[in-house]
Parts: sequence; structure tokens; C-alpha cells
Amino acid sequence: MYRVLEAETVGPEVRRIEVVAPNVAHHCRAGQFVIVRVNAQGERIPLTVAEVDDAAGTITLFVQGIGRTTRLLNQLESGDSLEDVAGPLGKPSEIESYGTAVVVGGGVGTAIAYPVVKALADIGNRVIAIVGGRTKQHVLLEAEINATGAEFVACTDDGSYGRPGFVTEALADLIAVEHVDIVFAAGPVPMMRAVADVTRSAGIRTIASLNPIMVDGTGMCGGCRVDVGGETLFACVDGPEFDAHLVDFDLLARRNQAYLEFETRQNQLAATAECRAEAKT
Repeated sequence: MYRVLEAETVGPEVRRIEVVAPNVAHHCRAGQFVIVRVNAQGERIPLTVAEVDDAAGTITLFVQGIGRTTRLLNQLESGDSLEDVAGPLGKPSEIESYGTAVVVGGGVGTAIAYPVVKALADIGNRVIAIVGGRTKQHVLLEAEINATGAEFVACTDDGSYGRPGFVTEALADLIAVEHVDIVFAAGPVPMMRAVADVTRSAGIRTIASLNPIMVDGTGMCGGCRVDVGGETLFACVDGPEFDAHLVDFDLLARRNQAYLEFETRQNQLAATAECRAEAKT
């Protein structure tokens, strides 16, 4: 069992959960993830490790409550426990002295982008973080990213905070006036695909952190297979970061929808059960 040290809400349906996992904390690097189970009967889901405190033996996860399991995770409070935390898994991000690096995060994908921002800034890169959200409340981790020394550019769909519009528009405007050596992207598939389209014509190396459906995290199940440059690879062991200009984002999007109907049905069943429980009280 892995004890929850702290849990707090940081955005709409988004929770920050700090978990005691000393072995994971000691070995984890930026870009890697863990697979967790809430309980012995629960499904296994991958979550990027956003922060590590090796001295305290803790890792921090950001969870957006979308499906049944993520909503269960978001019900955890300080003192509760997770059944399993397996990891760190995947390859670490390629952190090098690039020069000027732009890291683009969309929604809860900002939690994936944040450790990359920190690691790049720690070795002296100039880092510009472009972070998007539907509203001001959906723009995550601004204080944490600012604390790394990175430049922070907020974008909101409704114009309620920062720059109105999409992160890709901010990225295109930046590329037009400044030299950029590399771009990292993490977020919804359409956003990452759009980022790749912006940087492709400019010839800027672009890395995308992919988010396919994943089960075991060891390459055995094949659920997380992705097409990169016409080659089938596995996000859990070959990634999760890949050359965004070679990723087949259309195929990734289709595979991510494979269990949408099942997940919707499970959410409906859970909602019905909650309503019945409330009615009895």
C-alpha cells in the first residue's frame, strides 16, 4: 500500500496527490510515469510523475477526473492509500543543453510538461512554457513553472486569462520573431498534432509525450502501440516521448477512443449507484 500524504484540488476536476513511494522517487527522472491502482479490483492507469522529493520519498501526481478510475483517485484524501504504484516506467526525457526550448502544455498535460520545464531550466536552457486551458481555472501550475525561472505564457480559449486563443497561435507568433531550438508538447492529441504542424514547416525538432491506452507498462500487452515513422512502437517502453513529426496522430486518436463506449457506460452505472445510495440516506 502507498500512503497519500497530501491531496488538494488545483483546478476543475483536477487534483494534486502526493504519494509516499520512496523507491520510485529515488529512481524517477523527468518524463517518466507510474502505473497505479486505487484498489485490488481496480484497473491500472498510467500517470506522469510531476514532482519528486527524493529526501521525503514522495512523488506528486496530477489527476483529471474523467473516467471512473480517475474519479475514484480524486476522492482520495490525506491518510488514504493506493493499492499499487509501479514504476518509474518509460524512458526519461532527453534533457540536454539545447539553448532555447519551448514547452507546450495543454490542460492537465501541463503536469506532464512541468518536470520537463524544470529539468531543462536546471541545466541552463532558456525555457519558455506556453500553457493553455479553456478558462483561467484550467491554466495549471503557473506558480510552480515560474519558480523554475522559465518564462510563462498563458493562453485561454475564452480569453479570461493571459492571451486569448490556442497555444499553437502563441507558438507560431513566438517562432516568427525568435530562434527556437526545440519544442516539447504534452496534452490532448489534437493539440500535439497542431504543434507538430506549426513546427514542421519551421524545421524545429519537436517531441510529443504520447498518451495511448496502457495496461501493464512493460510492453507485454501491446495496448499502447503507436505508429512513428511507419514503425510500430510501444509508448510504455520506447517512449512516452517521440518525434512529433513522425507520429501518426490520427491512428493514436482512433485507438484512444476504443473503450469510450465502455467507459461512458461505467460512468453512468457509477452515477446511478451514487444516486441510489443518496436516496437511501
